[in-house]
Amino acid sequence: MNNLSTATASSAYVPLRLRDRPLALRAAVVALGTLFLAASSWVEVPMVPVPMTMQTFAVTLIGALYGWRLGAITVLAWLGEAVVGMPVLAGGAGGLAHFAGPTAGYLFAFPIAAAMVGWLAERGWTGRGNLLSSFIAMLLGNAFILVMGGAWLAAMIGVEKAITFGVTPFILGAIVKSALATASVEATRRAGKPTA
Repeated sequence: MNNLSTATASSAYVPLRLRDRPLALRAAVVALGTLFLAASSWVEVPMVPVPMTMQTFAVTLIGALYGWRLGAITVLAWLGEAVVGMPVLAGGAGGLAHFAGPTAGYLFAFPIAAAMVGWLAERGWTGRGNLLSSFIAMLLGNAFILVMGGAWLAAMIGVEKAITFGVTPFILGAIVKSALATASVEATRRAGKPTA
């Protein structure tokens, strides 16, 4: 059993290796992560009823870089900032109303998606330079967000409209953002490689 745990740990690639870092450093990293998530929210293509942003890129990347626990905590902290009215959501929005409107399903999915990608990263999906498994991990996170967001939207406006306006327009973006997150993790992996 110990050998299996050691093998899993050695195959994992969570670049920042934050699990055993001092609490103050982890808190600082969470704060920086919420700033990154806010910045990704401000990169926006206005659409109705759900805008297109870089949020899913940031959510999956944070999961892969931070690991499942700290990734989920970071996304939850960012959502907490939104709840109290800080301008951290799409278009600089904030406030509790966004957690009951058309975008709520996506918002609720974000911490779970970060945890999912982080969990896969800790099991080696984003390590060893395997770009395909890394891309699949990112794409699974994006797909989960679209499914949850689309399901919430379907309850509000019906299945057909939810697919038309809340899922289909985001599929290509999900693929591109998954590739971008994969490239970002790979660049981090290569930068962190010890030199001979």
